[in-house]
Amino acid sequence: MDTIPKDAAMLVSFINLKLRDYYTSLDELCGALSLDREALCKKLAGIDYRYDPKTNQFV
Repeated sequence: MDTIPKDAAMLVSFINLKLRDYYTSLDELCGALSLDREALCKKLAGIDYRYDPKTNQFV
């Protein structure tokens, strides 16, 4: 399994890559990687990123 980055800036890059290449939604990614969606969104909101379901990316 992939190691999830702890640094928020690295995390957003990692998550967006996974969303782009492997998963069709944030829910699918969180389920597959056993991530807490709310905690992930909160961490990335701390650096002004929000999930956009239309583009399936944090922007």
